[in-house]
This record gives sequence, C-alpha cells and structure tokens, in this order.
Amino acid sequence: MTFQEAINSDKPVLVDFFAEWCGPCKMMTPVLKELKQRLHDRAMIIKIDVDKNPQAAAALQVQGVPTLILFKKGKIHWRQSGVVHLSELEKLILQHI
Repeated sequence: MTFQEAINSDKPVLVDFFAEWCGPCKMMTPVLKELKQRLHDRAMIIKIDVDKNPQAAAALQVQGVPTLILFKKGKIHWRQSGVVHLSELEKLILQHI
C-alpha cells in the first residue's frame, strides 16, 4: 500500500514524522506501540523518517519532529508537533473511527 492509498483510507491514519536522531521521537515509539495494540485494526499508524523521505515531509510542510498528523479519507483532521500523550491520541482517534 502506498502512502497516498493509506491516507485516503476510510480508517483514521496517524502518521508520525520522525528522525532517528530525535530524542522526543524516541519517546513517542512506546506510546505508538501501545496505541496500536489498543486500536487493533480500527486505525492505522505509519511512521515516516523525514531524513529518508524528505519529499513526504516537504509536501506536508513538516518543519519539526516529531510531527503527528491524523488523516481520514485524504483529509487532515488533526496535526501537532512534539510529544503527545497516549490518552490524548487514543481519544482523538476514537472520535474519528
């Protein structure tokens, strides 16, 4: 599945723009793993390394990492940079299922 196919899905898709060298990004990894376990297949979580995919980051004007963007049917429903708590992400995604 391509990135475009994923974000055009009927399911909510949380995209995590990150970098290997980014400390706060590393803090998000266990949060996103737990979120994935809680949501099962009701939503998708995609991680995009901005150093390996600069065109995807540039297309969405991602300036800093981590940046989290929630898509559904190709539209951006939420966007935030920085570390986000598990409970906030879960509540947000459940609102869009």
